[in-house]
Order: sequence, then C-alpha cells, then structure tokens
Amino acid sequence: MYTLYKINSDELNENFIAAIKAQFPHQTIEISISEIQQIEQDETAYLLNNPENKTRLLAALAHVENDQLIDVDIQKL
Repeated sequence: MYTLYKINSDELNENFIAAIKAQFPHQTIEISISEIQQIEQDETAYLLNNPENKTRLLAALAHVENDQLIDVDIQKL
C-alpha cells in the first residue's frame, strides 16, 4: 500500500501520528520527507528534458493561457 500525505509542517500533531498508526497497525512503515517545491521543480525539469515533451507541454500551456480549451462530455464517448 502506498499513501501520500501533503501537509504543512505546522499542522503536524499527535492526531496525525495516531491516524497513521490506525491506518498501518503493527506494520513497519517508511516515512520520507521532502519539500514540495523541490519535488515539483524536479518533475517539471524531468518532463521538459525531452524536446518533444517540452514542445507539447509548452503548446498545451499556451492553449490554456489563451482559453483555447476543449470540453469533452465523457458520457458521449
């Protein structure tokens, strides 16, 4: 099982620890902490590293910025 929590460090308290213990009773778990900003920068750099991805992503971003959006009704697919 994989669970990801995104939480401000100021919000960490005993209730948070209790919730983790309740979700994973009597198990060995691994806790990894990283700053969100760094992760987002790493993901962006990774995606933009490939020239084809970069071209497509920047074009998609330009479409969003220019309100050139496509609405799809999933029920009609």
